[in-house]
Amino acid sequence: MHLIDDETIATRARALASPVRWRILRACMPEALTNKELADLLGVNPGSMLHHVRTLVAAGFLGPGEVRRGSRNAVEIPYRTTRLVWRAGRSAAGFGDYLMGSISADEPELGDADVFFTTVHADGERRDELKRRLRALLAEYEGGEERSWSVVISVRPTSDD
Repeated sequence: MHLIDDETIATRARALASPVRWRILRACMPEALTNKELADLLGVNPGSMLHHVRTLVAAGFLGPGEVRRGSRNAVEIPYRTTRLVWRAGRSAAGFGDYLMGSISADEPELGDADVFFTTVHADGERRDELKRRLRALLAEYEGGEERSWSVVISVRPTSDD
């Protein structure tokens, strides 16, 4: 078991202490978004958004993508939610579980959101088969002209095992 130091725990806890930061993490799960895109999407002042984004990057919950040029040749950095959110979900604080549980259909930016939770029982070959079949199912729906939907699947041991 890998233990993290108190300063890292404190940095991560501070980073997740703001509801705006949780909204940023959810928004950056399906696609990488720039500071400006996040500010527009979430209705937050761009200066405040920059502070929130930097805090999440410093804690490791957001990762920068490839720098690109935007309109008027401005430099833009898109950010994505990192896997740290899911690893943190195994802790007693349950960050990943909280992130998923806090998604609700009444958030205007999410539209018709649904959240499904279940527990399956599979080890070894059955677990590998489950993951292969989930990937194949999702691949059937990639591309196309219809409305896009974000699907997040976390296959990990439950905390009570």
